[in-house]
Order: sequence, then structure tokens, then C-alpha cells
Amino acid sequence: MTESPFDPKFDELPQTLPIFPLSGVLLLPRGRLPLNIFEPRYLAMTRDALAGDRLIGMVQPKPGPDGHKAGDAGARDSGAAEIYPVGCAGRLTAFAETDDGRYLITLTGFCRFQVQEELPLNQGYRRVRVDWSGYAADREMAAPSGLRRDDFESTLAHYFRLYGIQADWATIKEAPDERLITSLAMICPFAPTEKQALLEAPTLADRARVIHTLIEMAVAERGSGDTARH
Repeated sequence: MTESPFDPKFDELPQTLPIFPLSGVLLLPRGRLPLNIFEPRYLAMTRDALAGDRLIGMVQPKPGPDGHKAGDAGARDSGAAEIYPVGCAGRLTAFAETDDGRYLITLTGFCRFQVQEELPLNQGYRRVRVDWSGYAADREMAAPSGLRRDDFESTLAHYFRLYGIQADWATIKEAPDERLITSLAMICPFAPTEKQALLEAPTLADRARVIHTLIEMAVAERGSGDTARH
């Protein structure tokens, strides 16, 4: 579907958002996240978003006490998964309904937010009161990343080989820094805590440093393991 630009002023942004807590799933400003919606509560959330401002907040549940992924119980349930305080709102920019009643949607990252408080459930899905004020720069052209492309692409190639990831290198080399960093942050198999660090990086330059460090660490750890086995 084709939509007109969505660019409200900060004082026009909603003060509450429905949230979709998914561990290990990251949305960043201007990134595109496809989702397969099938649970009744999230079907209801999607319908409500379509009828309203089309914004859905993507957040991560914090790991449980044993370090494992936490489940997503309802906010008012005793087993509710605590969420990280920073998420990213996505604008619902593509929508299709399947024959079996699922929704296939795409969220385009709009702006990060700080969670102020959690609100009562609505049709089973969670909602939060949010503060957008710390993330005005998310809606502007990103400043230079300072990414050293030759060094980064060399490390990235090693990382892809170790993890068996296929890549279109022509597209990678042509991609602007922000698009490349955003895409890699969203698709690479980083741990949930690492994904959250990428989300909370204040600027594109900070995110570039974090992702370069994460990829170097993964190459060093996995590469040394492969050497030991052989």
C-alpha cells in the first residue's frame, strides 16, 4: 500500500502505545520489520492500530533471573515479563490478511521512546505511557557514522563465513552507512542484551562502534573455537 508521509510534531505524538514484546527482535528508526501476527491479543492490537495512528511499540522483555528468555505474560499477571525501558515505535506500512486469519504486516521504524509506566491490558495486549522527548534526532538525517568501511567489511565477511550467512556484497558495498548498520543490527543473531545495546546507542556513530565491536568479539570467540576443534 502507498501512504502519505507520516511526520507529526512531537507534541502531536500519542502519549500511549500498544507494545509487542519480542525477545531478540530489534526495530530501529527507518528499519523495516516484517511480522506474522496470529495470537488473538496481537490480532486485536493490529486491528486497533490500523483504526488509529498505526503505531506499535517494539520492546524486548528482560531476561529471567536464570538468564533465559522471559515469557510475555499479561502486564497484570503475576508472571508478567518485565520489559526494557527503551523501545522503538514502528509505523504499520504494509498489511495483508491470510486465508487462515493471520496478519502479515511490516513495521517501519519511526522513533525510539522511553517507557514511563505500564497501563492496564486492552483486549489482552499490553500498553505503555511513553516519553519521546529524548529521541528527536531519530526523525532527522543521521550524522556521519565514522564507520571504517574497509575494516568493517573485512570483519563482516569473516563473521558471515563463521555463521553461514549468505550476503549480496554488491548491495552491501553500495548501501549507505545508516542502512547497512540498521539492517545488520536487526538481522544478525546477536543476543537480546546486545540487541538492546544497539537500540540504546545514542547516535549512529555510537551504534556503528557497538556493532563493529560485537562482530569483532563474535569472530574472535567463534574463530578461536573453530581453531581449537581443528
